[in-house]
Amino acid sequence: MKIALITDGIYPYVIGGMQKHSLLLAKYLSKKKIFVDLYHYIPEDSIELESPFSEEENKYIKIISLDYPETFNFPGHYLYERYLYSNKAFVKFQEQPKPDFIYIKGFAGWKFLIEKKQVAIPMGVNFHGYEMFQQWPDIRTGLKLQLLKSPVKYHLKKADFLFSYGGGVSSIIEKLGYQNKIIEIPSGISKETLKSQIKPCSNKNTLELVFVGRAERRKGIQEINECLQYLHNSNDIKFHFIGPVPENLKLNQSNTIYHGLVQDQDQLFSLLDKMDILVCPSHSEGMPNVILEGMTRGLAIMATRVGAIEAMVDNQNGWLLDPENLQKDLIKNIKNLENLPREIIDLKKEKSLKKISKYFTWERVIEKTIENIETCINS
Repeated sequence: MKIALITDGIYPYVIGGMQKHSLLLAKYLSKKKIFVDLYHYIPEDSIELESPFSEEENKYIKIISLDYPETFNFPGHYLYERYLYSNKAFVKFQEQPKPDFIYIKGFAGWKFLIEKKQVAIPMGVNFHGYEMFQQWPDIRTGLKLQLLKSPVKYHLKKADFLFSYGGGVSSIIEKLGYQNKIIEIPSGISKETLKSQIKPCSNKNTLELVFVGRAERRKGIQEINECLQYLHNSNDIKFHFIGPVPENLKLNQSNTIYHGLVQDQDQLFSLLDKMDILVCPSHSEGMPNVILEGMTRGLAIMATRVGAIEAMVDNQNGWLLDPENLQKDLIKNIKNLENLPREIIDLKKEKSLKKISKYFTWERVIEKTIENIETCINS
């Protein structure tokens, strides 16, 4: 079987949850000896990065490189650029031997859907979080996301299958009227990255909380900062940020630490191993890789009840925040940590490890992925 995987980039060349999922999907398909035509681009500042694929994986992965089109800045330029990018991918696709299935990430295969009759191959689309149909953090962000609704609906209509992480993501697709196209497959983490046991916080005086990600408005950094204003004198809690945070969003507090962008996985896991609770107060999400990474290192999780987060987080391994009352709920739950017995947090950390090892390893995820794609091909 051969799969054409149409992406807008893979990690570590392009940073993001969708890009990391694309990388791991290609990797684990190749480990199962599935041939993959991988369409992606590498930004100029990432060309020197070492290939993320092993010699054995490269036997099954054919890299098809694309240039990213650049246009002038105007309302909707993001969509126009994605459309042009999909055209470039389609031109390259026509030069290749035909695959058995086309797996499209986001808008990267737009042109493929337009030319659906000509392609005549089953196509599945994965939009990850459908953030444009979730709660908006502010009007400005909402207006940007509003522009995406119509083209997303076009993709849903034209695609043969729609990949979903489950939970709230499937609910969105169902409400849009495409429940018969849904294929539910969670994201995952490599089994080899799982810790064997947690690092207890019951023998520590200070709890270490961490946010991992970009300073994008919907990710909730502003809500974290508001919360930290109440804890500026606290000796019980330290808050760490891993990711590129602009200077205007940094707090000058002794209990707040900024580590900057960390692209190396070993370095990231080394930092996470020192933490106790991962905080992910997003206004909208799909199935965040950072939560999976936090769970695999034995962290308790505090996250908003959006997207497919409920599939990963419950009251056994963490705390779910109310998206309708996010700021107050975040402040309340973090302040409550100061008086919460450390043993309770350790139990939540242990549950994270058990849950991810049982349900969310890529070894399990890829089996389900292949099984479903084979069904799609034969349907």
